[in-house]
Amino acid sequence: MTQEHASFDPDRPDQGIDPRFTFDFRTYDRLGDGQRWSTWLSVEPLCRGPEPRPDWVVTSQGAVDTELGILKTGKEADAFLLDRTDPHDPAQSAVMVAKRYRDDRHRSFHRAATYTEGRSTKRSRDERALKRRSTWGREVAKSEWAASEWNALVRCWQLGLSVPYPVQIDGTELLMEWIEADGETAPRLAQTRPDAGLLASYFDQVRSAMLTLAEAGLAHGDLSPYNILAAGERLVIIDLPQVVDLAGNAAGPDFLHRDCVNVCTWFRQRGLDPAVADEEALFGELMAAAW
Repeated sequence: MTQEHASFDPDRPDQGIDPRFTFDFRTYDRLGDGQRWSTWLSVEPLCRGPEPRPDWVVTSQGAVDTELGILKTGKEADAFLLDRTDPHDPAQSAVMVAKRYRDDRHRSFHRAATYTEGRSTKRSRDERALKRRSTWGREVAKSEWAASEWNALVRCWQLGLSVPYPVQIDGTELLMEWIEADGETAPRLAQTRPDAGLLASYFDQVRSAMLTLAEAGLAHGDLSPYNILAAGERLVIIDLPQVVDLAGNAAGPDFLHRDCVNVCTWFRQRGLDPAVADEEALFGELMAAAW
């Protein structure tokens, strides 16, 4: 509420409240089930997405996060759709994916050592706990995998790769861009049946992305048609917590070769010329780019 005064004389109490002590405000409804206040300002600046940020990113302190339902369950994490909207400013509204890492007793975490070779944790205590797989070690692993995916998303976005924009990380929860096609979650590449022209375009996009990663000394490590979304004519690579350092990980070339086999096998099965979808030729090109 605001009171207007042409001037205020502190020696005249009949004037009422000094306008310097009044302000405008708006009331917000109480939050319902499955809602919370936006966590955007609750996290450290470095835990927010890289700049320049897309226009759709909601930064309002008055925004509310509303759960829309589960999108995908997995061994490492569950993905949910989350609406972030300021009820008093509908222009600030976006649907995102909230990926939440689960308890790491799942076997995929226990095989993680081959992926994480060459990485290091910030504290030796955490490193020892990880090796012992103690209760604390499991908590460390959960947060380490969330942080690993966050760092990979940020790095890939900055490299210009087609990945979901990383909005923020808060503990073991990542918020990222929702990749949609015609108002629905974009299908995985494995679910599509592209015609010959689109198939060739898709292969060029995947090859280009793998080349960009290799030039940066990286490999996806688990690339397949199930970790690529088809948003119309554009492909988007997802699921990046296991990104491998080709120089720091002795098994890096093996992971890269497996990525090549997975990708090329699918494209050949869909009808792409075997001379184009040749995993050995692709692997040789990527290794040359990496070194």
